[in-house]
Amino acid sequence: MTETAALRDAFRRDKAALLESLASGPVPARTLQRTLRQLSGLVDGVLVQLWQQAGLGDELCLAAVGGFGRAELFPYSDVDVLVLLPDGQSPDNTPGLQAQLEAFIGSCWDCGLEIGSSVRTVSECVAEAAADITVQTSLLEARRITGHEGLFRRFRKRYAQALDPLAFLQGKLLEMRQRHTKFEDTPYALEPNCKESPGGLRDLQIIMWVARAAGLGQSWDDLARKGLATSLEVRQIKRNEALLSLIRVRLHLQARRREDRLVFDLQTGVAESFGYMADISSDGRIAVRASEKLMRQYYWAAKAVTQLNQILLLNIEDRLKSDRGETLGSFRPLNERFFEKAGLIEVASDDLYEKHPHAILETFLLYQATPGVTGLSARTLRALFNVRAIMNGRFRADPVNRQTFLKILQQPYGITHAMRLMNQTSVLGRYLWVFRRIVGQMQHDLFHAYTVDQHILMV
Repeated sequence: MTETAALRDAFRRDKAALLESLASGPVPARTLQRTLRQLSGLVDGVLVQLWQQAGLGDELCLAAVGGFGRAELFPYSDVDVLVLLPDGQSPDNTPGLQAQLEAFIGSCWDCGLEIGSSVRTVSECVAEAAADITVQTSLLEARRITGHEGLFRRFRKRYAQALDPLAFLQGKLLEMRQRHTKFEDTPYALEPNCKESPGGLRDLQIIMWVARAAGLGQSWDDLARKGLATSLEVRQIKRNEALLSLIRVRLHLQARRREDRLVFDLQTGVAESFGYMADISSDGRIAVRASEKLMRQYYWAAKAVTQLNQILLLNIEDRLKSDRGETLGSFRPLNERFFEKAGLIEVASDDLYEKHPHAILETFLLYQATPGVTGLSARTLRALFNVRAIMNGRFRADPVNRQTFLKILQQPYGITHAMRLMNQTSVLGRYLWVFRRIVGQMQHDLFHAYTVDQHILMV
């Protein structure tokens, strides 16, 4: 048996043993993260041996980038690496280097690593990052695996000097909006992508990317210490991140390949790996499928992630602009409970909705009826997020709330935007039964008018 074959067999055996603990049943968040880090460390060890076998010494540097760079490797994810060269050196002008690199990459594939590689000098890395935000993001999380430490430090220093945190945030926001549009701007797709869809893992990763670029922290707890997230939000994020990550792990294991979509063919298998079973009615029919229970959990998590993503990114943007001395806009009173700030509705106090629950729906009526208002501020979004439990049956039955909701529906303009915003902030679901009843009556009236018109035309 060759040295590479022995290394491959040992890697496969050790990887299978690690993933066995994640294959079924409940898995604590700490166990999940520890196992993903251990898998990343296992791959590190293989890469170091293959680097040495290829004769690539200490003059160059091998770095992990992307998800592998943050030591978070899913079962069938790509292993993205950067071969870092000193400025002025290239495979073309260095005898034997091209052959060594080809041997290294080939042996990675022979060992079963889904390798994605790039070979760049320090200057090339900085130039590529400036031209392509995807490259810039990938390099943000770079970590050294083996090779020249000083070379890697020079790369990190020059990369950091060239990085503009506010421009990076704005670029990532644009990228996120484009990605959300690709997935129809909803976390409720029938076959959602647990990584890329709105409310997926990518929406959490972008928060940490912009926070790290701005020097605001490298963990959720760091954001809480900086005052950018509350302890409640951090707990919510950690719980939902763990659920989405475990779903992704089990998707990979079910498909036996990299698969991040909860496609119909895999939903039942993934659901059963969580312990969900179908509910059978008294007449022997399936009342609730196991996959429905899983998807309900997924949608709850994705909705919370969508809201938290918006709150934290707005907070980070405000912090960056404030640190630069940029004005955040003047406050314009709308009434005694709300202000308008830079086109966003701002609550007068953090506990407004707790003290005055009627103000919840008033927010959306103001949004709809006030010219120049484009959305809700981070403070308002956070206040709404914290009072979701208030919007119960008693809240819906309140005559004042019902009247306000009807006023929203009766506004001549902006009902689509208002409904979308209410849905994004978990308010519309509380009134969905009212909305359906009203829309049902509207559909009946429209159908009646249509049939009358058709009858007149026929006559």
